[in-house]
Amino acid sequence: MNNPPLVSIVIPTYNHAPMLQRALATVVEQTYQNWNAIVVNNFSTDNTLEVVAAFNDSRIQCVNFRNHGVIGASRNEGIALATGQYLAFLDSDDTWFPTKLEKCVEILESGSDLVCHAEYWIDESGKSRLVAYGPSEAATHHNLIYKGNRISTSATVVRTALLKEVHGFDVAPELISTEDYDLWIRLAAKSNKFAFISEPLGEYHRHDKNVSANIEKHLTAELALLEKHFSANTRFENIIARRRRKALAYYGAGRSLHRTRKHFLALQKYSHSLVIWPISLRLYAAVMLSLIGFFKPKSK
Repeated sequence: MNNPPLVSIVIPTYNHAPMLQRALATVVEQTYQNWNAIVVNNFSTDNTLEVVAAFNDSRIQCVNFRNHGVIGASRNEGIALATGQYLAFLDSDDTWFPTKLEKCVEILESGSDLVCHAEYWIDESGKSRLVAYGPSEAATHHNLIYKGNRISTSATVVRTALLKEVHGFDVAPELISTEDYDLWIRLAAKSNKFAFISEPLGEYHRHDKNVSANIEKHLTAELALLEKHFSANTRFENIIARRRRKALAYYGAGRSLHRTRKHFLALQKYSHSLVIWPISLRLYAAVMLSLIGFFKPKSK
């Protein structure tokens, strides 16, 4: 009888056939080969099934699962089917570098429960920027709640037993787009053995359609997440810390809008942040930059 793979890879997908082919190719090219991949297909209407079949690799299985618009539900289906000691997440539009699993498994085998590596964020124009996560002291249960998310889904490999202990992703509709952040918080409540790799080992591909609406939805979901974890963690925080964290959420939304040149909308978020937490110097600086951007004549 064959031994089960050490790493199970969960790949949710919906009508991303060309990108799924690219993602799976980077899995097959891993220097570490003791894995199986579970493609959780939300009944795609493109040639997703043909893409998976073309690899002709018994380690890659495809299951049809209707997630009703909640990607966390697809990931939970993959977690339920996982047989590996460790579980890696890969969104179907993201990619890994060849040594990703090898380097992550080495750290997990030394006793860590979760490892997350740096990655390149690639926008639709092909422009990239390096994004690092962690460090470990920033990814404690307390700091994840009150200082923000420091972990990325496609850059993470985690001990499967720990994932199942916390029952995977919360699929509540109000948490859509922050269900991964919620998971890291709940994992950190169970373990402080989180490790980070500063070397980029993958690419996160950003799709910026309807940016403003997505930022608004993410902000709403982040505020819902904070209310969930504030109520569950009353023993060590006070009103001041909560106000500061909510202000950070509005500030983050403003920064995202500013980067996409939505200066008026950014100013609205910064203003809301200032009402909640008026003693932040960086907020005043951000307001000034958005004002400059708003009044700057647009190039023809």
